[in-house]
Amino acid sequence: MIITSMSRFRQFVPVVVAVMAVPLAPAVASAQSLGWKPCASIAKGWDASDRRTECATVTVPLDYADPGGRTIDLAVSRIRATGERRGAIVVNPGGPGQSGMRTPLNLAESKAAGLLAHHDLIGFDPRGVDYSASIPCDDDAARPDPGLSEKDKARIRAEHKAASNAACFAKDPALVKSFTTPTIARDVDRIREALGEEKIGYYGVSWGTALGAEYRTLFDAHVDKMLLDSVMPPQLSVKTMDDDMAVAGENTFREFAAWIARYDSVYHFGSTEPQVSHALLRLRSELAAHPRPGVDGDVVNQFFAYPRRQWVEAAGQLVAIRNGDTPSPPGGEHRGFGWDTERTGYSTFQQTALLCNESPTPRDFAAVWRDHLDRVKANPVAGKYGSYEQMCVGWPVSATQWQFSAGKSPLQLVGHVYEPVTPISWAIAMQHRIGGSLLTVEDDAHGSLSSLPCAAAAVTFFDTGQPTTQSCPGAPIPAPRP
Repeated sequence: MIITSMSRFRQFVPVVVAVMAVPLAPAVASAQSLGWKPCASIAKGWDASDRRTECATVTVPLDYADPGGRTIDLAVSRIRATGERRGAIVVNPGGPGQSGMRTPLNLAESKAAGLLAHHDLIGFDPRGVDYSASIPCDDDAARPDPGLSEKDKARIRAEHKAASNAACFAKDPALVKSFTTPTIARDVDRIREALGEEKIGYYGVSWGTALGAEYRTLFDAHVDKMLLDSVMPPQLSVKTMDDDMAVAGENTFREFAAWIARYDSVYHFGSTEPQVSHALLRLRSELAAHPRPGVDGDVVNQFFAYPRRQWVEAAGQLVAIRNGDTPSPPGGEHRGFGWDTERTGYSTFQQTALLCNESPTPRDFAAVWRDHLDRVKANPVAGKYGSYEQMCVGWPVSATQWQFSAGKSPLQLVGHVYEPVTPISWAIAMQHRIGGSLLTVEDDAHGSLSSLPCAAAAVTFFDTGQPTTQSCPGAPIPAPRP
């Protein structure tokens, strides 16, 4: 059980008296000093019907190497525990660049709602995102002439993105350089201090798992329990991310083709996986060579990588294309600071900055294009969709790699067996690096634990500290319609 601030004070009074001559560290702010207010009353764009979530700000150093220098404000949210409170769980939904202010409410409305029985849920916007200190940046995409070669179109996009990144970087270089996982982990610890907690729980998804691993590396003594869902790799390389996602996407295509084959009476692409794969790739080739209005090879290819819950839709669209029809399409600027920010829920620039600040990969287009060609050759279906590596073309500063290490605090990892976004191999590699127990989910859905019945395992873990190595089913694949 988490020891409250008052009980810690009573426990250590004799020690404080004995060492009164030693200079004391600054007092930790209490939760009451944060000045919690209903988010709907102070945060622009907040859902007025949300009466549960409270908001506050925490002030942190811009640069932790200069704690007496410039400071910035972080936006923090809270939903209070509904029962006997045992502590707080800080949550982060990933990105990087994604807002976490609504994550407590999202969890409270999910199958993981039992977390609130004994814990406050604490969300926050990382520096660079929405209500926290950030930088207004235009993120308009280049529109190269469609008649250009694929390489020339890619070069124009990369150069346009590099110029946009340089303009955003120049607005506040010191802040942009601080968009790193270790710095944001230190921000999380300042949030812990402001809450008045000796230890915090942590629930992270996607990039939020890297943030959790970094926090546990730096502050393991302040971790109560930690759960990481859809786990990032232990070392960041945007090239490796693109490579591994392409391999996983290629596997997804073969699994999709095998599923279509089981329903040949509905789709008529073939009764075996090789037959269906051949038919789908032939359809793609035909439309690449002879595109129709609204349909070309790229349009066909995008339906090959749909998640399992949308396989019925994707297969139906492919049938429509084969029959000569046009398929249905697959399913603003950030200004201001603080509570008056026009909330977007995401910062593309913060994601780019953080990944490029920490990924030691090529900054020149020629090297990135060579990697792209190798990726497409190895993965003809999914290889062309890799986009992370080209984000860092022209990035102006060198990278500092993650350095995660094992800890002693209870750790539950969650990996998804068929997921292409954060492949299961990343969770296994992270487990080898930092320890913990691995729960596997039989689905391809990114960060889906909280939406499944086995979210009960997360609640049990935070209540008892006992992780699990069980496997649980994901949501079933819908049956095809005749």
